[in-house]
Amino acid sequence: VQLVESGGGSVQSGGSLRLSCVASRYAICMGWFRQAPGKEREGVAGMDTGRPSIGYADSVKGRFTISQDKAANTVYLQMNNLKPEDTAMYYCGATRRQRLCANLRTQDYHYWGQGTQVTVS
Repeated sequence: VQLVESGGGSVQSGGSLRLSCVASRYAICMGWFRQAPGKEREGVAGMDTGRPSIGYADSVKGRFTISQDKAANTVYLQMNNLKPEDTAMYYCGATRRQRLCANLRTQDYHYWGQGTQVTVS
């Protein structure tokens, strides 16, 4: 599975961005992770593309929303009320294995995009 992210950029605190991730083929789990300099990669939002199962990191609940266009193998991350601590490289992850997608465990996602930078000032 090849993943291509887009939509990152620089915004001021309180602003919004929408990230997109297109997968080359169907994946059971698709999600968003982020990694700030000197920190480990962490899960942000993930979903089972075939079931009503979505998970969010506590730090983004109420501000970020993950959604999908199933026919296009695409997931989106709408990010509102962005904060400086949201600054990171955002990666799209996916797997074709049956996993608990909403648990946002990095090791459960086997395919990764190249990342898109989000900077909030």
